[in-house]
Amino acid sequence: MTNNPLLTTSTLPYMVPDWAAIKPEHIVPAVTELMEAERQEWERIATSTEPATAANTVDALENAGLPLSLALNAAFTLMSSIGGDELDAVQSEILPLLSEHANAFRLDKRIYDRFAAIDLAGLDPETTRYVTEQLDQFKRSGIELNDADKARLREIDSELSSLEVEFSQRVIKAMDDNAAVFTDDADLAGLDEKRIEAARQEDGSYRFPLDNFTNQTLQVELTKPQARAAVLAASVSRGLGAHESSDTRELVLKIAGLRAQRAEMLGYPHHAQAVADAGMAKDSQAIVDLLGSVAPKALVAVERDRAKLEALAAADGVVLSASDYTYYQEKLRAELGLDDSALKPYLELTNVVEKGIFFAAEKLYGLTFKPRADIAGWVDSCKTWEVLDENGNGIALFQADFFRRKGKSGGAWMNSAVDGSAHDGLKPVILNNCNFAPPADGEPCLLTWDHVITVFHEFGHALHGMLSQTKYRSLGGTAVPRDFVELPSQLNEMWAYNPQVMASYARHYQTGEALPADMADKLTAAATFGQAFATTEFLAAALVDQAWHRLGSSEVPTEVADFEDFEEKALKDFDIYHELVPPRYRSAYFAHTFGGGYDAGYYSYMWAEVLVGDLENWFRGEASLDGDGGLNRAAGRKLADELLSRGNSRDPMESFKAVRGRGPRAEALLERRGLA
Repeated sequence: MTNNPLLTTSTLPYMVPDWAAIKPEHIVPAVTELMEAERQEWERIATSTEPATAANTVDALENAGLPLSLALNAAFTLMSSIGGDELDAVQSEILPLLSEHANAFRLDKRIYDRFAAIDLAGLDPETTRYVTEQLDQFKRSGIELNDADKARLREIDSELSSLEVEFSQRVIKAMDDNAAVFTDDADLAGLDEKRIEAARQEDGSYRFPLDNFTNQTLQVELTKPQARAAVLAASVSRGLGAHESSDTRELVLKIAGLRAQRAEMLGYPHHAQAVADAGMAKDSQAIVDLLGSVAPKALVAVERDRAKLEALAAADGVVLSASDYTYYQEKLRAELGLDDSALKPYLELTNVVEKGIFFAAEKLYGLTFKPRADIAGWVDSCKTWEVLDENGNGIALFQADFFRRKGKSGGAWMNSAVDGSAHDGLKPVILNNCNFAPPADGEPCLLTWDHVITVFHEFGHALHGMLSQTKYRSLGGTAVPRDFVELPSQLNEMWAYNPQVMASYARHYQTGEALPADMADKLTAAATFGQAFATTEFLAAALVDQAWHRLGSSEVPTEVADFEDFEEKALKDFDIYHELVPPRYRSAYFAHTFGGGYDAGYYSYMWAEVLVGDLENWFRGEASLDGDGGLNRAAGRKLADELLSRGNSRDPMESFKAVRGRGPRAEALLERRGLA
């Protein structure tokens, strides 16, 4: 194929992809050609007669992988941010190819032997880290298996790739298949006219596509309990067979079974242990113990809140059910003067971005953000900024796509279009995606408080990529253990509450008036409000994830009829079942774990939160200057130099200790969530 933009080096600033030029038909030919080119380089390295060195092995492999890395970054951005049938088909085609490509490398004993032969004496610490990490990954990937087992491993990985992408695509379809549909205007009581009008269909009905998680934001606004119940029922029944196009039950059983088989081949008792071994946790039982230690406290807190919520519901003549919990929790918040309807006029998206996350980043890291309207994103609503350091030098590019549309993956995420590294001589191009409802033309996008936290969270990931200073791309930014990667994102949430930051961004979208001081004080004081519910729904999902992946291959259910019973039994066995708080994700639409990426790893948010709580205490304590809560360059410089810039160039726990001065305290997690 001629003029394939994925096969040529971008001439745009920061080598940002020419998004408009990339078409679905470009992806498979480009990826296929670049994989073949990379394999030729692997063969050259594997058959070299020269003694193995960092230059002819490590550097050579990094060089060989760059073109494919850039092409895949662009391709996967379009698949997740735009989606649709054509890109879904491309994704289904290339993921099994990429699985086999990865195995061609990881199961090549010749390349493993070259890494093992490199003399580490005299190497810099990061290159030494690179070599030792690669050797560990080879072993975890099956390099020591015999040829027959390697062949079977390849088959399993190829099948898993196909199943995982099909699961992810069906989950996206389910958000539309199971959309909440109303035909009676009375059922819409509580919704504003703009939201109603946006949902109106040609036949006079109203259709509301689902959020990716279980309890829907729609439930908070609907005043009729029957309408709330209908929304939650639509949500929790996703993937359970009502719509063939989005039935995921058989996929889950196959994925769980194959992962168990794979783990056993590699010498692990189950997939959860294989995942734990690759992270900071190391032991899957330690993960279950951490989650299990928090569960009783969370359930006690739910029962404490339940009494208050039941009283509010009784005043409306309602018997509290799972679909009512968030509605009355919001009423309880309103009694504190903190309901979303009162807050939203002060939480306009552009202000939250430019006067919130950017403001905090300047105070902490000396960064400024220059709008670059001349650099287009993948959709017209995507915005671009150049990131400048305190000397005015450009260090990165940031692009953000905040709005929901059909075909786009659910939730919010960060990814890279270009990974920065000294070896490649490239600066990072970092992307954030969210799924906020797009406003009507000419109208502002007003956020809920949860949405504000999402913006700060994802920008924490973005900072991890922007501030990376590693030598090698493969060790930079977010290329850290899965149970460490959520530390920078969760830590960045704290700045949403900082009085200086809040005073900057929380301003009325019409008058410019600052959020009233009493509301700001209440918001900060109520930082742990709702944590009983949030912690319980998270724990339920994380423990269901562990339950599926702590099974041996002979223990995985094989009948779709057993699917729902397994989940309920797991919740009860782990003592996290509560009739009012379903898991944040049920198995049938749990894209984190069955779509790949966080399989047996959803726990990592809470594992990282132990470290986050301790670092928040550091900011507010010894790093604070004149009561600024740590919002100063000295504190930001230390975090950037010792942790954010380091990626996986050294053990991430060393980076944590370099900031904190000691190891983490487990109690910090409970303190952060108000459950101590």
